[in-house]
This record gives sequence, structure tokens and C-alpha cells, in this order.
Amino acid sequence: DRSVGQAKYPAIDESQLTLTQRKIVAVTQQEFAAKPKGTKYAEGVSEPWCADFVSWVMKESGVPLKNPNSGSWRIPGTYTLLEYYKQVGRFKDITSGYTPRIGDVALYRNSPIFGDHTNIVLKNDAGVLTTVGGNENNTVRIYTNEKKNYTGLLGYGTLD
Repeated sequence: DRSVGQAKYPAIDESQLTLTQRKIVAVTQQEFAAKPKGTKYAEGVSEPWCADFVSWVMKESGVPLKNPNSGSWRIPGTYTLLEYYKQVGRFKDITSGYTPRIGDVALYRNSPIFGDHTNIVLKNDAGVLTTVGGNENNTVRIYTNEKKNYTGLLGYGTLD
């Protein structure tokens, strides 16, 4: 079963990627290698940090999010992250037929793998997603969903 965390950052063909997508790859590659504490992404706050990680990566990649409640770049929760993407018209529901791309933000509710969670799409190989996420086993982790178990996946926040 390869549906587990990967030891190495995956090889990604960047030839067709936008500048923003290339920045997201570079930032997540750096953070995957460094594996800092979650408080780095949460402005020092000790909390579940998956959405903090997504917010931080987007800010560092030049496409900051905007918390609909505080106006901050940091959106600390998956519910607020979903609300943000819906408000700005960039949420693609799982039933929409949308094909996720590198840099899209996957949002989950009650996933058997992740629980309530969010992470970033790095690869989509014929429906097998490889993601990078914060606070996965309390670290920055690469995950390849070989079994295509997408129960609980609500959809994707897109870059545009």
C-alpha cells in the first residue's frame, strides 16, 4: 500500500506551470525538506495547523488568502478556508467534474484518511492525487492516494 507519506518530494514537470504554480512547488519543497514546527505557519499559535500551512504557502507564493473574518492572510480553520474560497468564487465542488491542478487546495470533511483537513495538490496522475500538507502526522507530509479513497473530499479551492 503506497497510500502513505512519501520520503522524497515528487519529481514535478514544471514546463507547463504558471509562475505561481512554480512558486508553490518551490515553497512546499523547501518546507517539506525543513519540516519546521507548526507554530511557524500559525504566527506562533499552538493549534491544528493544516489551514495555517496552506495560508502560509499561498502568502509566500505571492497569492495570499484573505480571512473573511479578520482580513489577515492567515485562515486558521478548514471551515473558514472553505467559506473564503466560496466567497471569492474559486471553490470547485467534488461533484462539478473539475480536474484538480498543481497548487489547488483540497478541502476535506470527515475523511477516513485526514478527518477535517486541507492540503495542496502537487500531482494528478489519472485521478491519483499527490498532495503536500501541514499537520499530517504532526509534520509537513507528501501523500499519494493510490487507492483513490476520496471519501470526505468536498472539492478544491483554485488559484484563479
